[in-house]
Amino acid sequence: MKAEDIMTKEVVSIRSSATVAEAVGVMKEKRLRALVVERNHENDAYGIVTETDIVYKVTAYGKDPKQVRIYEIMSKPCIIVNPELSVEYVARLFANTGIRRAPVIQGKLLGIISVTDILTKSNFVESPQSVLLEDKIQQAIADARAICSLYGTLCSECAAAWVTVEEIQAEAAHQKAGHMAFTKTSFEQYCAANPDAPECRIYYED
Repeated sequence: MKAEDIMTKEVVSIRSSATVAEAVGVMKEKRLRALVVERNHENDAYGIVTETDIVYKVTAYGKDPKQVRIYEIMSKPCIIVNPELSVEYVARLFANTGIRRAPVIQGKLLGIISVTDILTKSNFVESPQSVLLEDKIQQAIADARAICSLYGTLCSECAAAWVTVEEIQAEAAHQKAGHMAFTKTSFEQYCAANPDAPECRIYYED
């Protein structure tokens, strides 16, 4: 699944010159935890203001929400998500940056995606990426072996097929947090059996 599949399309935005009191009013009315801050001009970046910004930067210091402007507490430019980004990568982006939501933008504002969307709308429970990747790895290995058997181990088609296997395994290894670093990959096993293959010589030289 991609970000565009689970994002909330109805996005509520607010001007950067609006007061925090106005933002709180909109959040209460719409039952929202964040508002996208509108651009001041076409080439400007989007911003975002969250309930955390308001509580931590206004309430915690006893400031008057009617006097504080959104541009004083917002995050701008904010982290944005491409609609084509997979849900797994969105989750990883959130984990690495510590954010809980981000606008989905591709030329224009398309929606907003949050950890709640990932939890309630994605299919990670039914189809965890690790399981899907393992299926892809096994299929890619079978394809590579078939191609190498048909065209020979020294052909470019064979090398390209094993590169595909390596790419999928690299993603799986990343998700397993280094677990596969302690075991030989299928490509390494292939090279051990075919040390004269040009792609294997390049691999071991690197």
